[in-house]
Amino acid sequence: MPASAFEYALLRLVPRVERGEQINIGVVLLCRQQRFLGVRTQLDEGRIAALWPDLDLEPVREQLAAFELVCAGGRAAGPIGELPIYERFRWLTATRSTIIQPSAVHCGLCEQAPATLEHIFAEMVLVPGEVMTPHSREETQNEIG
Repeated sequence: MPASAFEYALLRLVPRVERGEQINIGVVLLCRQQRFLGVRTQLDEGRIAALWPDLDLEPVREQLAAFELVCAGGRAAGPIGELPIYERFRWLTATRSTIIQPSAVHCGLCEQAPATLEHIFAEMVLVPGEVMTPHSREETQNEIG
Protein backbone atom coordinates (compact mmCIF):
# COMPACT_ATOMS: atom_id res chain seq x y z
CA MET A 1 0.00 0.00 0.00
CA PRO A 2 1.42 3.43 -0.88
CA ALA A 3 1.98 5.91 1.91
CA SER A 4 -0.93 8.15 2.85
CA ALA A 5 -0.85 11.58 4.43
CA PHE A 6 -2.18 11.80 7.98
CA GLU A 7 -2.70 14.50 10.59
CA TYR A 8 -2.75 14.13 14.34
CA ALA A 9 -2.98 16.13 17.55
CA LEU A 10 -2.21 15.20 21.12
CA LEU A 11 -4.90 15.62 23.75
CA ARG A 12 -3.56 17.24 26.90
CA LEU A 13 -4.93 17.44 30.41
CA VAL A 14 -4.57 21.02 31.66
CA PRO A 15 -6.35 21.20 35.05
CA ARG A 16 -5.25 24.74 35.88
CA VAL A 17 -5.01 26.71 32.67
CA GLU A 18 -3.40 29.64 34.43
CA ARG A 19 -0.40 27.48 35.46
CA GLY A 20 0.08 25.86 32.06
CA GLU A 21 0.91 22.44 33.55
CA GLN A 22 -0.15 19.54 31.35
CA ILE A 23 0.22 15.87 30.58
CA ASN A 24 -0.58 14.03 27.36
CA ILE A 25 -3.67 11.84 27.72
CA GLY A 26 -4.53 10.96 24.14
CA VAL A 27 -4.08 11.21 20.39
CA VAL A 28 -6.60 11.90 17.63
CA LEU A 29 -5.53 10.95 14.09
CA LEU A 30 -7.08 11.56 10.66
CA CYS A 31 -6.08 9.84 7.43
CA ARG A 32 -8.50 10.96 4.70
CA GLN A 33 -7.05 8.65 2.03
CA GLN A 34 -7.67 5.62 4.23
CA ARG A 35 -10.98 7.05 5.47
CA PHE A 36 -9.83 6.75 9.07
CA LEU A 37 -10.48 8.88 12.13
CA GLY A 38 -9.34 7.43 15.45
CA VAL A 39 -8.72 8.49 19.01
CA ARG A 40 -6.80 6.74 21.82
CA THR A 41 -6.88 8.00 25.37
CA GLN A 42 -5.57 6.98 28.75
CA LEU A 43 -5.86 8.62 32.13
CA ASP A 44 -2.89 7.62 34.26
CA GLU A 45 -4.65 8.18 37.57
CA GLY A 46 -1.52 7.73 39.68
CA ARG A 47 0.41 10.29 37.69
CA ILE A 48 -2.52 12.71 37.68
CA ALA A 49 -3.00 12.34 41.46
CA ALA A 50 0.69 13.05 42.02
CA LEU A 51 0.43 16.33 40.10
CA TRP A 52 -3.10 17.40 41.01
CA PRO A 53 -4.32 15.41 44.07
CA ASP A 54 -7.67 17.25 44.31
CA LEU A 55 -8.66 16.90 40.64
CA ASP A 56 -12.07 15.31 40.07
CA LEU A 57 -11.58 12.95 37.12
CA GLU A 58 -15.27 12.35 36.41
CA PRO A 59 -15.71 15.51 34.27
CA VAL A 60 -12.49 14.59 32.43
CA ARG A 61 -13.86 11.12 31.67
CA GLU A 62 -17.11 12.71 30.43
CA GLN A 63 -15.22 15.03 28.08
CA LEU A 64 -13.11 12.15 26.76
CA ALA A 65 -16.29 10.14 26.17
CA ALA A 66 -17.61 13.07 24.11
CA PHE A 67 -14.38 13.08 22.07
CA GLU A 68 -14.81 9.36 21.44
CA LEU A 69 -18.46 9.78 20.38
CA VAL A 70 -17.58 12.54 17.92
CA CYS A 71 -14.70 10.48 16.55
CA ALA A 72 -16.97 7.45 16.05
CA GLY A 73 -19.60 9.62 14.38
CA GLY A 74 -23.30 8.97 14.03
CA ARG A 75 -26.43 10.26 15.72
CA ALA A 76 -25.19 9.53 19.25
CA ALA A 77 -22.67 12.38 18.83
CA GLY A 78 -25.35 14.89 17.82
CA PRO A 79 -25.09 17.13 14.75
CA ILE A 80 -21.28 17.09 14.84
CA GLY A 81 -21.34 13.30 14.58
CA GLU A 82 -23.08 13.58 11.22
CA LEU A 83 -20.25 15.61 9.67
CA PRO A 84 -17.59 14.02 7.40
CA ILE A 85 -14.51 12.68 9.22
CA TYR A 86 -12.26 15.58 8.23
CA GLU A 87 -14.75 18.12 9.64
CA ARG A 88 -15.07 16.09 12.87
CA PHE A 89 -11.27 16.06 13.11
CA ARG A 90 -11.19 19.85 12.78
CA TRP A 91 -13.82 20.14 15.53
CA LEU A 92 -11.86 17.76 17.80
CA THR A 93 -8.59 19.65 17.26
CA ALA A 94 -9.97 23.20 17.50
CA THR A 95 -8.18 25.43 20.02
CA ARG A 96 -10.01 25.56 23.34
CA SER A 97 -9.41 26.75 26.90
CA THR A 98 -10.85 23.78 28.74
CA ILE A 99 -9.35 21.08 30.93
CA ILE A 100 -8.69 18.98 27.79
CA GLN A 101 -6.75 20.85 25.10
CA PRO A 102 -5.46 19.62 21.74
CA SER A 103 -1.91 20.34 20.65
CA ALA A 104 -1.10 21.88 17.32
CA VAL A 105 -1.90 19.58 14.41
CA HIS A 106 1.09 17.67 13.02
CA CYS A 107 1.30 15.69 9.79
CA GLY A 108 3.18 12.78 8.30
CA LEU A 109 2.95 9.77 6.00
CA CYS A 110 1.80 6.28 6.95
CA GLU A 111 0.89 2.98 5.39
CA GLN A 112 -1.63 1.86 8.03
CA ALA A 113 -3.43 4.62 9.93
CA PRO A 114 -4.56 2.42 12.87
CA ALA A 115 -0.98 1.23 13.45
CA THR A 116 0.29 4.81 13.23
CA LEU A 117 -2.25 5.90 15.84
CA GLU A 118 -1.03 3.14 18.16
CA HIS A 119 2.61 4.10 17.57
CA ILE A 120 2.06 7.79 18.31
CA PHE A 121 -0.01 6.90 21.38
CA ALA A 122 2.75 4.63 22.72
CA GLU A 123 5.46 7.24 22.05
CA MET A 124 3.67 10.38 23.19
CA VAL A 125 1.14 9.34 25.85
CA LEU A 126 2.38 6.24 27.62
CA VAL A 127 5.11 6.53 30.20
CA PRO A 128 8.33 4.98 28.77
CA GLY A 129 8.43 1.27 29.58
CA GLU A 130 4.68 1.08 30.23
CA VAL A 131 2.91 -1.84 28.57
CA MET A 132 -0.54 -1.36 27.07
CA THR A 133 -3.04 -3.82 28.45
CA PRO A 134 -6.79 -4.06 27.90
CA HIS A 135 -7.25 -2.64 31.41
CA SER A 136 -4.94 0.34 30.84
CA ARG A 137 -6.43 1.69 27.65
CA GLU A 138 -9.54 3.10 26.12
CA GLU A 139 -9.98 2.93 22.37
CA THR A 140 -12.30 4.28 19.74
CA GLN A 141 -11.66 4.34 16.06
CA ASN A 142 -13.85 4.82 13.05
CA GLU A 143 -13.05 3.26 9.71
CA ILE A 144 -15.30 4.20 6.83
CA GLY A 145 -15.61 1.51 4.21
